[in-house]
Amino acid sequence: MKESILRSIEESIAVSELLKSEAGEIATAIEIIIESIKNHGKLILFGNGGSAADAQHIAAEFTGKYLLERNPMPAIALTVNTSTITAIGNDYGFDHVFQRQLNALCNPTDVTVAISTSGNSRNVILGAHASRMRGARSIALTGKSGGSLAGLVDLAIKVPSESTPRVQESHLLIGHIIGEVVERVFAMESSEEDQRQIIQRIR
Repeated sequence: MKESILRSIEESIAVSELLKSEAGEIATAIEIIIESIKNHGKLILFGNGGSAADAQHIAAEFTGKYLLERNPMPAIALTVNTSTITAIGNDYGFDHVFQRQLNALCNPTDVTVAISTSGNSRNVILGAHASRMRGARSIALTGKSGGSLAGLVDLAIKVPSESTPRVQESHLLIGHIIGEVVERVFAMESSEEDQRQIIQRIR
């Protein structure tokens, strides 16, 4: 049992090391989100299963707080309203649960974050299509291949692993990094000059 535990920890560490190759893409995602919030946009996140949990977790870091006291930042996860999900699923099919909500809620100033370890979840792909049609900037968190989703977004952050648990762990790490930096930029005590310096440092 101990060997199995240690192996999982070592695998997770190894994937986190490989994730450094995506640092530039993560920095670009941060800049896109900062620009959106400054222009009165919001962050819209969606995914299935564990990715749904990640979407909700990341949204909570924005509307609540990550580490610093500051004004809440606008973010919503499309997985939290069971009445909406079940109504759309019943009337239109599960493939459309994100697409329909995005058509209702998404604006050109917003940023969408589509989360799928395979990059091939049909409802997430249709959500990415809807985001594009609404004129919003779009980011995907995927696994190594990126799947079909990677070609449908403005920016794909691909965790360099084919293991679903390791990819999901990295997606949460990416969410925390994004939440931390964006929070620092918008913290109440942060001046415009401080914000510029923070953005420059992440590049």
